[in-house]
Amino acid sequence: MRAVLQRVRRAAVLVEGEVVGSIDRQGLLALVGVTHDDGPDQVALLARKIADLRLLDDERSLLDASAPVLVVSQFTLYADTRKGRRPSWNGAAPGDVAEPVVEALVAELRAKGLEVATGSFGAHMDIDMVGDGPVTILLEA
Repeated sequence: MRAVLQRVRRAAVLVEGEVVGSIDRQGLLALVGVTHDDGPDQVALLARKIADLRLLDDERSLLDASAPVLVVSQFTLYADTRKGRRPSWNGAAPGDVAEPVVEALVAELRAKGLEVATGSFGAHMDIDMVGDGPVTILLEA
């Protein structure tokens, strides 16, 4: 699994002009990609990192600050651009494999007591966010 975490002041995901998930105070936008062999171990590690990394003001974590996270599936994090001009998506798990893994990550974050908003898996999404910092971190599990 891969995740790009961006510290944000606010963020929202829209599908066909309708907000499907949003956070309205400082927190993290987590763009999450799943590959073929990801499972419970990767979910647990990524959830722990997302919850515990001290990326917010005063070096606080999401848990320390009771801050929200907006989780958005992002298969393009597994793009392979080493050859040619067209990315290969072979590294990304297909939707029927990736969706339950992303759902497990969301459930794990909620089990930790975090406020979690989500995008809409497989939909074309517009992401509206106000970055804070900028602070952007790449995680791999």
